Amino acid sequence: MNERLIRRYRYWYAKLLRLYSKPYYERFGEEMKQTFTALLRQHAEEGRGLFGYALWLFVETSAGIMRENITSIIMQTKNIIYLALGTAFILLMPLLATLFTNQVVWNLTDFIVAGILIFGTGLAYELVAKKGGTMAYRVAVGIALVAAFLLVWMNLAVGIIGSEDNPVNLMYFGVLAIGILGASIARLRPQGMSRTLFATALAQALVPAIALIIKKPQVTSVEASMGMLGVLGLNAFFVMMFIGSALLFRRSRIRL
Repeated sequence: MNERLIRRYRYWYAKLLRLYSKPYYERFGEEMKQTFTALLRQHAEEGRGLFGYALWLFVETSAGIMRENITSIIMQTKNIIYLALGTAFILLMPLLATLFTNQVVWNLTDFIVAGILIFGTGLAYELVAKKGGTMAYRVAVGIALVAAFLLVWMNLAVGIIGSEDNPVNLMYFGVLAIGILGASIARLRPQGMSRTLFATALAQALVPAIALIIKKPQVTSVEASMGMLGVLGLNAFFVMMFIGSALLFRRSRIRL
């Protein structure tokens, strides 16, 4: 009779433990279930009732779940505050530059877009990097996000092929779309992320070739200074960043 009650209480206790955050549950859940079962069996062997003791364990565990979740929320809020402060500090530099020099001319839209990009990149890293348990995974996420950030920033600022008004540059947003779609399909798993970043690197490499086929790039003051070799070199830089991220994801998949 006692063993049947213990199994029943253990079943509901296992359900309760699911309220912990996933990382916490995966790390301590099985051990807590074993401890719960051992305590109930010891209590039964001493000839004492199980209901009151099991109820007390449920209440104690519920309090622990609340404490852990509150701590997790506080930590996430602190990180978001740090991201916001970091974004504000970075934007302070171009703001000061606009006040003291004519070389930097930013309007309100520029500051809003820059703030969204910087804060969004940091928040994406915070949300995605914690999915992995290895340094390789976190570094891979960081490299991929930095590459995406620079790709968007440069396209909006001056353009990579020609000026920022050259419609050919819209293909780079297609490159990022491949990365986002692939990450969603892979559900951020290392093996799938590795394949996604390799595909992103390939798409990045194809953009200048397709641009030459579709339309000869317009020669502007920006492109005149770097030439076509500069465009190819810049694309190669992004390709290497995406490949580097893919290799790190591949390395992390065994340990994640």
